[in-house]
Amino acid sequence: MDTLSYKTISANKATVNKEWVLIDAENETLGRLASRVAYLLRGKHKTNYTPHVDCGDNVVIINAEKVNLSGAKWTDKEYVRHSGYPGGQRIVTAQELMKKKPTAMVEKAVKGMLPKNRLGRELFRNLYVYEGPEHKQEAQQPKEIKLNTIK
Repeated sequence: MDTLSYKTISANKATVNKEWVLIDAENETLGRLASRVAYLLRGKHKTNYTPHVDCGDNVVIINAEKVNLSGAKWTDKEYVRHSGYPGGQRIVTAQELMKKKPTAMVEKAVKGMLPKNRLGRELFRNLYVYEGPEHKQEAQQPKEIKLNTIK
């Protein structure tokens, strides 16, 4: 029996094929958008997916200010941070965060769905979020995909 014919091939930094993907976030639900983007960043849609290697795509998200939240989350959802000092807890609602920095909501949602380790921090660097329809990655020629086509 030929043992070379059924060896498992693991991807590494040199053999991985990274692509550029463009996603329009207009009228998309935030959680559904974030889970599919995290799936793309991780590379789970590829046949040579390897859990410990950055084999995902570079993702560009446009129209981040037009993302939707279901129910009463615009007023009820809170983002909490702490300065580290006593009494330093700061709470901002989703509505206030969207007015101040629209890209932050999408970034926080995607970052929460990535691994909490060195690999997750490296994967997060492959995400580019923009408020409006213009982006700075025209030179990479990202191909636009619909989120419904991702399984």
